[in-house]
Amino acid sequence: MRTTVMIDPDVEALLQTAVREQQKTLDEVLNATLRQSLATPSQGRKPYRIQPRPLGIRAGLDLSKALRLSDALDDEEITRKLREGR
Repeated sequence: MRTTVMIDPDVEALLQTAVREQQKTLDEVLNATLRQSLATPSQGRKPYRIQPRPLGIRAGLDLSKALRLSDALDDEEITRKLREGR
């Protein structure tokens, strides 16, 4: 199969290093790396868990209008800077 993919510069550097060290073509190194990665079972790995923590949000604060609040704060900051002559 022929396809086009975008490879990040750091990954490209790793691939080029592997090509030189293994003295194989880019296709061979890339296919072997993908095979190994995809064949490795994810079983046995500990799942990543996020521990929830209270945000400490004040009662009565409506976060559904957070963007409006952010815009209002931005407007206040711009107005303050204009008054100071910046």
